[in-house]
Amino acid sequence: MNTTEERKRLLERPDNKGWKKWGPYLSERQWGTVREDYSVYGDAWDYFSHDISRSRAYRWGEDGIGGISDNKQHICFALAFWNHNDKILKERLFGLTNNEGNHGEDVKELYYYLDSTPTHSYMKMLYKYPIAEFPYELLQKTNKNLSKAQDEFELLDTGVFEKNNYFDIFIEYAKVDANDICIKITAHNRSSKDAPLTILPTLWYRNTWSWGYEEFEKKPILSGIANSQIEVSHRLFDRMKLYCKDADELIFCENETNKMRVFGRENDEQFLKDGINEYIIGGKKTAVNSNKIGTKASAKYQKKVKAGSSVTIELRFSDKTNLKDPFADFDKTFEDRLKDADDFYEKVQKDIASQEEKDIQRQAFAGMMWSKQFYYYNIEQWMNGDPKMPFEFRGRAFERNGPWKHAYMANILSMPDKWEYPWFAAWDLAFHTATLARIDPDFAKRQLAVVLREYYMHPNGQIPAYEWNFSDVNPPVHAWATWKVYETEKKMNDGVGDVKFLERIFHKLLLNFTWWVNQKDEDGNNIFGGGFLGLDNIGVFDRNAQIPGVKLQQADATGWMAIYTLNMLKIACEISLDRPAYQDMASKFFEHFLYIAAAINKPMDGQEMGLWDEEDQFYYDKIHTPHANTLFLKIRSLVGLIPLCAVEVIDEDLLTKLPDFNRRLEWILKNRPDLASLISRWHEPGKGASHLLSLLRGHRMKMVFKRLFDTEEFLSEYGIRSMSKFHKENPYHFNLHGENLSVAYTPGESDLSIMGGNSNWRGPIWFPLNYLILDSLHKYSQYYGDDYEVEYPTNSGEIVTIKEAALKISQRLINLFKASQGGISPHHGNVETYQKDPNFKKYYLFYEYFHGDTGKGLGAAHQTGWTGLVADLIQEVNENKK
Repeated sequence: MNTTEERKRLLERPDNKGWKKWGPYLSERQWGTVREDYSVYGDAWDYFSHDISRSRAYRWGEDGIGGISDNKQHICFALAFWNHNDKILKERLFGLTNNEGNHGEDVKELYYYLDSTPTHSYMKMLYKYPIAEFPYELLQKTNKNLSKAQDEFELLDTGVFEKNNYFDIFIEYAKVDANDICIKITAHNRSSKDAPLTILPTLWYRNTWSWGYEEFEKKPILSGIANSQIEVSHRLFDRMKLYCKDADELIFCENETNKMRVFGRENDEQFLKDGINEYIIGGKKTAVNSNKIGTKASAKYQKKVKAGSSVTIELRFSDKTNLKDPFADFDKTFEDRLKDADDFYEKVQKDIASQEEKDIQRQAFAGMMWSKQFYYYNIEQWMNGDPKMPFEFRGRAFERNGPWKHAYMANILSMPDKWEYPWFAAWDLAFHTATLARIDPDFAKRQLAVVLREYYMHPNGQIPAYEWNFSDVNPPVHAWATWKVYETEKKMNDGVGDVKFLERIFHKLLLNFTWWVNQKDEDGNNIFGGGFLGLDNIGVFDRNAQIPGVKLQQADATGWMAIYTLNMLKIACEISLDRPAYQDMASKFFEHFLYIAAAINKPMDGQEMGLWDEEDQFYYDKIHTPHANTLFLKIRSLVGLIPLCAVEVIDEDLLTKLPDFNRRLEWILKNRPDLASLISRWHEPGKGASHLLSLLRGHRMKMVFKRLFDTEEFLSEYGIRSMSKFHKENPYHFNLHGENLSVAYTPGESDLSIMGGNSNWRGPIWFPLNYLILDSLHKYSQYYGDDYEVEYPTNSGEIVTIKEAALKISQRLINLFKASQGGISPHHGNVETYQKDPNFKKYYLFYEYFHGDTGKGLGAAHQTGWTGLVADLIQEVNENKK
């Protein structure tokens, strides 16, 4: 058991209060989101741009660089910078919209999340800021003219970092206690010349008072005391102060929209959101309030940073408002909290021998912690508009998320990426919890519970997918994640599991399972659809599209539902140990699994229903045309691997403890031997007298393993590809209503625009499904033990156990981040600066996905969410080395 000071803090208050009251809950990008879109036709990217973000007050959240806020984001703190060359302050991260990037939206900044404890008692990040003018226009113009076949034009490509002409700015937080936070900003001049830098620690209130609601009409106030303190007066908080050591001056304005600049209308206020920008950049003294009051304030530190040297500024944000020397114990606080962080992670990493793997894992955990965000979205209020608005709201011709008017979201959620995807995505979040549970199981459990609450989940049982379209369908992985989190915490607690958590989640999952059965099993025959199911462009056409007269039966959807039934079966069995009545539910899911297995594997009632192709020995989607033709869509992809993951092991000991469930099983197996013989080796006990439930058995399992472990098909040097390399020389062609469509192996960025073009499932390596496949291989290994051997890689002549194969694939995924003997880390690609520069190479970026042949990181550069699963893989591989 981890009994460190940090673990004690977690046990004191596992919710988002106490030591978690303040955390990195600001978004990295609030502009360009659906929440801030009040356009008629739902054009979020063009409606609210980066250019107007400095001048327009947000409605639903706030953003900033390296910032923190309280857990409801009333009070915000972040950093702004000026290199004395830019035409605007660097107040927020810049990037391209979906229309500007040749591969969709793309942040064009260099920053790294370096460390964080689960309570945020210590946090550290790095922002790299050019000394020369930031190349906003060059990045926009160049990328807009690139084709999808070309690489993206990145910040490093502009030349602004040549000759080390940049600042490394480290942002650190150390808590004295729950509401008392020391803040340290250290700026290193990496160049050979002295350079000016203005640092602006900024405190402000989220604007809750401009929208016409009586309970929020009274503005909170920030007020300055000399040049050293900013006092916080907010009706929801005790009085607090930001102590600013040796500040040059304090600058105040209001977090109010500059209506003239944004809408061409007369301003009601004199001091506006962009007032500090106007004062610093343009010297406009009337833009800020000389009386030192407002709702947004900055402490100004203008420094000349000598070449190769650094400057440090110190602040303290505290509820202790009468401190005579706020910085007396400043250094000791940082020493203590860093020691607490080191002690905490030393316990977590006790089984890991490699320092490099420890570093990778700790930064992965840091990214998970920094990627928390306060997510606020009241859809009915957003749909109708507010009583008072700073512009004429003409309503919505396109009612995005119209069926979700019940939804009212205001929680700390784990984001996929706080710039490119600053909104929760249901299946991303589920995978996040597998990693989160390693260091903060309570937070992981809260994440799973929150999206199943009545103000998230639709009354019909559907889980909201993601902000752009809650009605899209993500794979049903919440039951899998629930069991994964439960198992992880149970192991941490010496075999004691949180059964109350399982029971609470189980009831909500029942509603969602019923929705799937009623909505996505079109013919009631246990063959499912669902659309793209998170695999945006994996098919030959957009699987979300409604094609007249064409019916699609999906191998992945059916596989997902088989997985779902087994997850629910496992959960019901565990609850039954405490509450025997749940044995009925376990029986129900056992039987449902058998019916799905029968449907996917063989014809029923004389109809051609199965999704297993005997000719290719693989699972495929199947299409039914208006002319009653039925054919397989023969694309070898993750779609056909999902059924492999429908596997569970039931111990004989468990059956002994659940006699009612056991009797029901025996009755089903006796009276439906056709089902039993098709899918399960029930009467052939495996290792440790266990029983196997799986969609695959015998020959079919061997054939899928053969493709999975084949380097000319799915097995890359860096993990499992999302599409078989077979399609590199053998593209799949399909004629749809006279249009010739094709799919080829595309190991890197997408070369088409399905789903915005910023996602590619036609060859790259994605961590979540790699992780799911590996989890399933370990279950097969649990049953078969060392008796079942496979050739790995296929055609190599090397024979290993299933477990050994799984661990070898895990190591390939870990090796994406590790430096080889030549010091080259695959995820950094061919960028020499990343590979060789000592101020770059020791930092890791957790990309959205990875090139299927080279391992180069692609997509969102900070998708710490599900790529953070590398932390879990490192743990698992090292534990198996013991």
